[in-house]
Amino acid sequence: MTAAGLVDAHHHVWDLAVRDQDWIRGERLRPLRRSFGLGDLTPQAREAGVTSTVLVQTVTVAEETPELLSLAARSRLVAGVVGWTDLTVPDVGETLAHLRDLPGGRHLVGIRHQVQSEPDPRWLLRQDVLRGLAAVAAAGLAYDLVIVPRQFPAAIRAAALLPQLTFVLDHAGKPPIATGEIEPWTTYVRSFAALPNTVCKLSGLVTEARWDSWSIDDLRPYVRTVLGEFGPDRVMFGSDWPVCTLAASYQQVAQTMADLTSGLGEHERSAVFGTTARRTYGLPTAGGPQRRGPRSGL
Repeated sequence: MTAAGLVDAHHHVWDLAVRDQDWIRGERLRPLRRSFGLGDLTPQAREAGVTSTVLVQTVTVAEETPELLSLAARSRLVAGVVGWTDLTVPDVGETLAHLRDLPGGRHLVGIRHQVQSEPDPRWLLRQDVLRGLAAVAAAGLAYDLVIVPRQFPAAIRAAALLPQLTFVLDHAGKPPIATGEIEPWTTYVRSFAALPNTVCKLSGLVTEARWDSWSIDDLRPYVRTVLGEFGPDRVMFGSDWPVCTLAASYQQVAQTMADLTSGLGEHERSAVFGTTARRTYGLPTAGGPQRRGPRSGL
């Protein structure tokens, strides 16, 4: 599909011996209550043709990001890390600079906060948060946006206020695939995609569907909307492993996304499965250096 190899732009790892994952609660999530490492992921990714990945934070704990950077420094698979830091503190710029100076710091490509868990639907528009987001942009990093549909209005406004920052919409904004509803998610996606500093991940969709009975046709209208509104040059594939395993294996997710994009041209498919992620996050091409510095827009 691409000479440089496929990019999985969204996955996680965690070690329960190091830190609890307090979001893994209840019987439905029981399969995730174990440690997942790169040793588990690597053979599956290689089988799918993936040569580079982006490792994404899971908890709002400052110690996690240095651990992920160190892991990336020792890995031939992880090309970038989307970490976490407190956006609301006045010295967030200094914290980001410190993270860049740590072992593996060159792999830091983005920041994410669990906005979906914030009770205030306008959390992204708080002045301290906007100041922190501006510092993320000044550091040359992208911002991964994990929200539920009701938080879209604030996300759209924040992206409009900060055109210098690239906003990466994780999991396509978590559409209600399980119920088959298409609105107001479609309208929100259209407004978000109209901003030139936004991109979208085709990730996490199987777990927004019915875990035990989803079909490719359940996902199709949502994938079609994302591709139509953003265009393939602003869309990237992500497995959301190991969370995806609640509904599908790594191979099933990769094959499903390949099938759903089979109607695209070669250049467009290469964008979804590689070049969009490399450009957005400044990931290295095969044998090439990792890009540093601000990425204003796309």
